[in-house]
Amino acid sequence: GQICYAGDVAGLRRSDTLTGRHLDHRVTLRDPVRQPTGHLPIRGADLHNLRDVDVDIPLGVLTVVTGVAGSGKSSLIHGSLPGRDGVVVVDQSPIRGSRRSNPATYTGLLDPIRTAFAKANGVKAALFSANSEGACPTCKGIGLVYTDLAMMAGVASVCEQCEGRRYTDEVLTYTLRGKNISQVLAMSVAEAREFFPGGQARAVLNRLADVGLGYLSLGQPLSTLSGGERQRLKLAINMAEKYGTYVLDEPTTGLHLADVDQLLALLDRLVDAGNTVIVIEHHQAVMAHADWIIDLGPGAGHDGGRIVFTGTPADLVAHGDTLTARHLREYVTR
Repeated sequence: GQICYAGDVAGLRRSDTLTGRHLDHRVTLRDPVRQPTGHLPIRGADLHNLRDVDVDIPLGVLTVVTGVAGSGKSSLIHGSLPGRDGVVVVDQSPIRGSRRSNPATYTGLLDPIRTAFAKANGVKAALFSANSEGACPTCKGIGLVYTDLAMMAGVASVCEQCEGRRYTDEVLTYTLRGKNISQVLAMSVAEAREFFPGGQARAVLNRLADVGLGYLSLGQPLSTLSGGERQRLKLAINMAEKYGTYVLDEPTTGLHLADVDQLLALLDRLVDAGNTVIVIEHHQAVMAHADWIIDLGPGAGHDGGRIVFTGTPADLVAHGDTLTARHLREYVTR
């Protein structure tokens, strides 16, 4: 919440802020690249502007599908891979849920938290659900009171009875290691990892931290999350399942330069655990870090829809003549 720097770009580069240190940071080409364990074939793809595309996506590696906007990247992947065995698509679409929905409820983290509170206090676990008998009767466990202003946008105000804590006074008297349920839900993921040293809760929290959401509050409404945060939250949930192929659509959206490195480390961990990761992406850092690139183009719309390059990032930089090749070459040699 502090202003770390204000001034021109040259001054930012000289500053010792996190942004300043990463402004000229460049990811180097992966050497050596990981070798595929097989291939996922796509044949005759013709959705939207695709022109009867045939391509083999390597398994067991990190593949980046790239190209100019409108070249057919999403049409190729989303039109060909969803529904196949072992494939999960993690996108940035809104998460369905009620106004009470938050990272704790969406990930299932609230279940072991409720159980821990119930065991520590000898009461029912249902008391610690914001949509059950332990909820504040005025705001129904939301913590806010919504007022409909008819022709104008509605107004949300903090519930006066529970003061935004969502639970009845009785429920808030029950504690777990000195914290009540409202205080636990106000913790960030990083703080909660210290509070829950083991068990199912710690396993969920570890996955949230792995996807770069350590700063997120457990009780933060899902409606306040950005598209990138929603995508990473979905990824954290899917990491608990036994999928073999993960498809991510522009996961760098909304990420700070420093966070991109953390994302690349996460993608590496997924691949090194024996998974296949397919990323639709424009970011040069992700392209440079990939094992394999599929480039669509050469242009957008009617001028796109074709595979213009497949191979390693090093081959693309050394021999490619596409728009992607030229920009990636400039990125890695700058």
